Parts: sequence; structure tokens; C-alpha cells
Amino acid sequence: MANEIERKFLVTNDSWREQVFRQSKMCQGYLNDNQQSSVRVRVAGDQAYLNIKSATLGVFRKEYEYAIPADDAHEMLSEMAQKPLIEKTRYYVKYADHVWEVDVFEGDNAGLIVAEVELSREDEAFERPPWAGEEVSSDPRYYNVCLVKHPYKSWTI
Repeated sequence: MANEIERKFLVTNDSWREQVFRQSKMCQGYLNDNQQSSVRVRVAGDQAYLNIKSATLGVFRKEYEYAIPADDAHEMLSEMAQKPLIEKTRYYVKYADHVWEVDVFEGDNAGLIVAEVELSREDEAFERPPWAGEEVSSDPRYYNVCLVKHPYKSWTI
């Protein structure tokens, strides 16, 4: 079984951009989501993946990911995925002993910037960058699967 332990934070400023060592444009969509799990198709560059993730709140979830043909992924996104699709650029930033993923959303979620760090244990210590603000790990509004049904542009903050 695959496990994901991830902490998620709102980004407070652009100082992280100085430390970017890689980036990837992503488009993803959900084929289903229910009380138990979500099934996602993601295209990142010329790679594509099918992802199944448990629908639990917090930092620990079950996650399975499999490479699939890019043509199949594009067809699934076009014909089967819930709309709007999630569009974002993911920036990879090294900070202290971890690689952070900073997602800058586009389209219906433009304006939202979230940073994530994956951990090996729920109680793993990590140094929080100065640009990582409020933690939103347990707030379902910030889960990509929820951004499809309730895009950031429709929020009243």
C-alpha cells in the first residue's frame, strides 16, 4: 500500500521563487469522487498518471499512482473528467532538508497559491519556510478535488 503524508500551507509572498530548481505545467481532472476515494487523471509535461487517493481529512492518506499513456489521459480529461479542470504550474523548491511543491493555480482557481511538503512520518520535524503561512492541511476547500466543485474564484474570503 502507498501512503501520503503531506502538510499544506498558504503562500504569503513570492520569495520562494528565488529557490525554484524545477517546474512543471499540470492539468488534472477527476473521474469520480465520493466519500471513500477520488480518481484523478493528471498530465504533467509529456507524462500522464492515474491517481487513486483516499478521501480523508488531515495529513495522512492512502495514495496509488500509475503511469498511463498521455493520449489516453488527454481523452479522459476531455471526455470523462468533471469540469472545470485543475490547471496549475508546480514549482519545486528546496528548503532546509525538504523539497516543497508550490502550486500556482490558473483558470477558475487563479489567485490561489499553496505549498506542500511530503513527509515520511506524521510527526517528522521540518523547517517551515518564511513564505509558508497558515496551514490548511485539514481544510477540505484546499484539496484539488474540492476546487473542481467550488473553484477559488467563487469563494468569499
